[in-house]
Amino acid sequence: MEHLRSGDDLFIRLDPDEEIHASIQSICTDLGITGAAVTSGIGRARDVDIGYLDDGGTYQRVMIRETVELLSLQGNVAMLDGEPFTHLHTVVSDDDHVVNGGHLFSAIIHVTGEIHLRILAEGASMPMTRCRLADSQFIPLLFEQED
Repeated sequence: MEHLRSGDDLFIRLDPDEEIHASIQSICTDLGITGAAVTSGIGRARDVDIGYLDDGGTYQRVMIRETVELLSLQGNVAMLDGEPFTHLHTVVSDDDHVVNGGHLFSAIIHVTGEIHLRILAEGASMPMTRCRLADSQFIPLLFEQED
């Protein structure tokens, strides 16, 4: 994994066998990033665990074991329990151009991953965090209120 920062933009290159969420969270921890928008991600991945939140607040999941093209990745980074938490959605395509998408639980980079983050906050300044809801697997954003 390598990264390059230019102002409020962070470009990340992930290498084979790196997990997307863990890698982004690790970089954010190392750089003190407490809030960011994940604006794009492309590459090739495997063991992609995706799903959707059903009407009852439970995630329905599908595992795609074969390698797929990472067509799109977007979401955000906010703090949860004092650590960077990534909420990501993705669109992937198999070699026959069959497309799947949804909430990304995990994915392992197979060839490369190129990801862009727009940094919103660093250090103690946290414009948004995550909070847990009773009776739901979803962990929504909670925005800091200005006085």
